[in-house]
Amino acid sequence: MPIGVPKVPYRIPGDEEATWVDLYNVMYRERTLFLGQEIRCEITNHITGLMVYLSIEDGLSDIFLFINSPGGWLISGMAIFDTMQTVTPDIYTICLGIAASMASFILLGGEPTKRIAFPHARIMLHQPASAYYRARTPEFLLEVEELHKVREMITRVYALRTGKPFWVVSEDMERDVFMSADEAKAYGLVDIVGDEMIDEHCDTDPVWFPEMFKDW
Repeated sequence: MPIGVPKVPYRIPGDEEATWVDLYNVMYRERTLFLGQEIRCEITNHITGLMVYLSIEDGLSDIFLFINSPGGWLISGMAIFDTMQTVTPDIYTICLGIAASMASFILLGGEPTKRIAFPHARIMLHQPASAYYRARTPEFLLEVEELHKVREMITRVYALRTGKPFWVVSEDMERDVFMSADEAKAYGLVDIVGDEMIDEHCDTDPVWFPEMFKDW
């Protein structure tokens, strides 16, 4: 039986006693965000708004973005990507489950050396698609031209941030390419596979997780 969003005790700075707070609100306060659904306007506005707010609140501490998404709208995904490059804190991107299509683009947008995939995560990239193929001919032609520009821009970003030649990325994007965490690391989409971090820091603090996890 669904129990809704769980609540946990959390002491807000300045308060003497802990209060029961929505779990996700606690995570937001600890600079931990979640992209766990299809990328649409609502979730984009939610995530970008939180990134901007957390950047204003503290421009130095890292922000952690966990991703488990099948992808979604091009423009919405690009809005999240651009916000990540604009705010002053470094953004950790952490894939668990799947980061497909535009979600892999957002995963790629994390701070270099701070892009992580869990050991059993799957990452998929492919070329952008249009939802307007039923438009009348003049509008369809304009849409094709615009889509071509967006595809070239996205391909250049993939090439720049993975270190792959433009033509290699362009050919790979002609079809759905699914990768394991290790394959995504070899491709340059992520920098670290999660179990490597666990091995490296097994006797120290898990520095790649938010501060709140260090006491767990």
